[in-house]
Amino acid sequence: MYCNKESVNTLTALLVAHGVHYAVVCPGSRNAPIVHNLSQCPAISCYPITDERSAGFFALGIAQATDEPVVACVTSGTALLNLAPAVAEAHYQHQSLIVISADRPQQWIGQLDGQTMQQPGALHKWVACTVSLPEDDHWYCNRLVNEALLETTADHRPCVHINVPLTEPLFCFDVRQLPEERIISRFTPPTDRAYLPQPLIDDLLAAQRPLIIFGQLSSRRFHYEGVDFLFSHVIVLHEALAPFTSVSHFEESGLLDQPSMLPDFILYVGDAIVSKRLKAFLRQARSARTWRVSPTGQVEDTFQNLSGIIVADPELLLQSLDRKLSKVGRLAGADYRRQWLTGLQEGKKTVVTQRLDYSEAMAVREFEQRLKNLQAGYEVHYANSTAIRLANSFADGHPVWCNRGVNGIDGSLSTAVGFAAAVPASQLVFCVIGDLSFFYDQNALWNRNLRGNLRILLLNNGRGVIFDHLPGLEQSPVHHSMVAGEHHTTAQGICDQNAVTYVCAHDEAELHAGLDLLMAPVSQRPCLLEVLVS
Repeated sequence: MYCNKESVNTLTALLVAHGVHYAVVCPGSRNAPIVHNLSQCPAISCYPITDERSAGFFALGIAQATDEPVVACVTSGTALLNLAPAVAEAHYQHQSLIVISADRPQQWIGQLDGQTMQQPGALHKWVACTVSLPEDDHWYCNRLVNEALLETTADHRPCVHINVPLTEPLFCFDVRQLPEERIISRFTPPTDRAYLPQPLIDDLLAAQRPLIIFGQLSSRRFHYEGVDFLFSHVIVLHEALAPFTSVSHFEESGLLDQPSMLPDFILYVGDAIVSKRLKAFLRQARSARTWRVSPTGQVEDTFQNLSGIIVADPELLLQSLDRKLSKVGRLAGADYRRQWLTGLQEGKKTVVTQRLDYSEAMAVREFEQRLKNLQAGYEVHYANSTAIRLANSFADGHPVWCNRGVNGIDGSLSTAVGFAAAVPASQLVFCVIGDLSFFYDQNALWNRNLRGNLRILLLNNGRGVIFDHLPGLEQSPVHHSMVAGEHHTTAQGICDQNAVTYVCAHDEAELHAGLDLLMAPVSQRPCLLEVLVS
């Protein structure tokens, strides 16, 4: 029988699943549920040692003899600090110790309760990873344990620290068996010909509803040209931030509302995804085998169903996937594929043919249509929030730059200004930006490096309009004035003081005239078109 603490049972099950065979356990009441569980696992040999400092070195000796990670488990308080000498020694020997410390609940730390201190970070100089497990969030707990244990498989065999806060009562041992826990695996291919691990191939070939998702990738570094070939074999979804010449109109397809369209296999390439709806949709695919391509090997469980990480260059991996698909043919089931293709085509048709009144959406669609006829070379930056979401509907035929790493509104204009200063003066650099982002970053124009190749399309609706799409916020009487940053500011004064050519639009006719000026191939000074929408 095992304890009734979910976090401890998750930890125990994953220690077994990741192949941990040895544990050194020290006495204590707070860590009793952990010690009990470890002792009940047939796969784990337990060694009781009373003195924690000696226990740490005892565990180091086992690690040296077996060349495997070894658990050192202690109770709460200063017991953890007594492991520091052994952990430091293991760190410099490249021997992996898995330090597991029981802890009091966070709310009692620093409240003069017994055996309490700040345990996370206590060993930070000598461990590669420190996690503190939640008691009430199974997915997060599972992810953190996987993340910590994966670190121990690195070539330099680092130590890790898993802190386990536990609420009383502690001593109930009535769980008959450990849970079946999701294991996250990590693969580092040895050569460019082995970029597809066999477990990924097995999952892909067994899939009836495979899906490949592309997030943000730099068009300067990523030059894969086989997306059309991929799409002929599996369903591929990507937004404007992927380095391709089109976008997938899944937001407009209506398919994200249909559980029958959930995939059973996901390959996630690239970084950030903008669409909240897509992420929410894919988080429903609880049984999907999900693989992440990551040059760093970091655990990034965006869809909450990660199965494996491939530490590889995305371009080389996709080339290997092309070779595999050329041999096995189309994978997706006929109905699944047909529904996706039809939905994406209908979504694109909706975007292209819908009647738009004068608005930010009209401005971006007109701007994007004119880009197709622009003879000069150009690059396009979109700011965060509404601007990048409009890009996902209307951007076509060119890469999109956006500060989507953290996706804050600060610095979008400054980034575009820096970009424009670093490229040839003949290359136009456009920045499509909302009013709050622009005014927050207005000092980007207080800059002696401005040139005539910088062009700014400012979408000014007098507030952060994206806040209008947050259900329930409209119930607050201050949702415009204090949450959405309502204002009555224009960019004219800012442009005048920084010698930026300024033009504004209040209607469709003025928009067209302003776009003519904004997109003129030659200008001595930067130009800004402010689209004022009430």
